[in-house]
Amino acid sequence: MDVSSVSSTATPAATAPAAISSDFTTFLKMLTTQMQNQDPLNPIDSADYAVQLATFSGVEQSVKTNQLLESLGQQFGLLGMAQMAGWVGQEARADAPVWMDGDPVTLAPNPAAAADRAVLVVKNASGDVVGREDVPVSTDPYIWHGDGITGANLPDGKYTLSLESYRGEELLATTPMESYAKIMEARGTPSGTVLVLEGGIEVPASRITALRSTT
Repeated sequence: MDVSSVSSTATPAATAPAAISSDFTTFLKMLTTQMQNQDPLNPIDSADYAVQLATFSGVEQSVKTNQLLESLGQQFGLLGMAQMAGWVGQEARADAPVWMDGDPVTLAPNPAAAADRAVLVVKNASGDVVGREDVPVSTDPYIWHGDGITGANLPDGKYTLSLESYRGEELLATTPMESYAKIMEARGTPSGTVLVLEGGIEVPASRITALRSTT
């Protein structure tokens, strides 16, 4: 993918002023009909009319408030998209699947504190383990070249990486492996901003833990 972009798929807020006006007209008609058909010997107390008007007015104000909040939410979303525009073209670090096409991938291992051995585990899109290799017990960046269990390069595709931390023969923990990938697009969705990485891999912006320049 060689086209970077920022896009938004947020749906516009529904416009309800016409509906409110229609409901208010209907309410007035019903109130007028109620007055015309009330029992002349037992008329409705004027205080009841005041309560009905106040109730409808409160509902109307609540609807308008909700519309205002929705509009503000969309504006904040657009503001966030504008800020995300600066991210496009940079490399993001996240615990997302990686796209392997022959180019080395920079990993960010985080082995358990008591570990004396760390193993990178690679699974393909079907969930099968296709690669295992020992990596340094360190938080320093590690370059993965896409080697499989046999030592041959894995075919192009999407892979999920995890890190197994051992102390002797005891498995202490299995954690997702963070990696760096170039941001190709920032996309707005109803649930928040999503970043599209190389290979079309999507990750919520909230899961990005670091950014770095590609230059």
